[in-house]
Amino acid sequence: MPDRVVQDFPIFPLGLVALPHEYVPLHIFEERYRTMINECLERGSEFGIVWAGEDPEEPRTGCAMEVARVLERMDDGRLNILAKGTRPFRVIETQDDLPYPAATVEFVEDVGEEADQDAAQTAHEAYRALVEQATDNEPEDEDLEVMDAYAMAATVEFGLEAKQGLLDLRSENARLRLVTRLFRAATKRLEFIEKAQVRARSNGKVRFG
Repeated sequence: MPDRVVQDFPIFPLGLVALPHEYVPLHIFEERYRTMINECLERGSEFGIVWAGEDPEEPRTGCAMEVARVLERMDDGRLNILAKGTRPFRVIETQDDLPYPAATVEFVEDVGEEADQDAAQTAHEAYRALVEQATDNEPEDEDLEVMDAYAMAATVEFGLEAKQGLLDLRSENARLRLVTRLFRAATKRLEFIEKAQVRARSNGKVRFG
């Protein structure tokens, strides 16, 4: 299927990067964004989050979002919503003819390639190790098997640069390799923190018995 170009797509520039499958709580208080979200709710349509830290002169990749739930409507028109990432897009040209930020965007797809089962298994193992290290819970095998790179990464807090790099990739195999590196690095950081805490509790002494 060819990439799809859409005009008048609502854009929400924020200091964050969203990924497909990721849930993002948002507090909507500016009038223009209240208008935008209310229109999306009325139409059942998506809006896009684009990292505001990206160079505005460069083509930007963002993530389309759907309003999964309206958590609260306040008397003054403000809203608290829970949005869910759906699919990546590329900003072609920004627009200023709507009451809120908008753009002509291209919904991008992955390049055709065979799924690499080894890459998927390695990423799942690295993700399992991180979840066990961070939560003491072990993911179920059947849950892991259906999780792609986005689904796993959506549950982990990475730096903005790393998340944007993941969103920019047009290959699932490349994303799997990247999240494997990120999961392993996060696991090592957790192990280092735990060792440092143990040393701090022991006042620098190794205790026996």
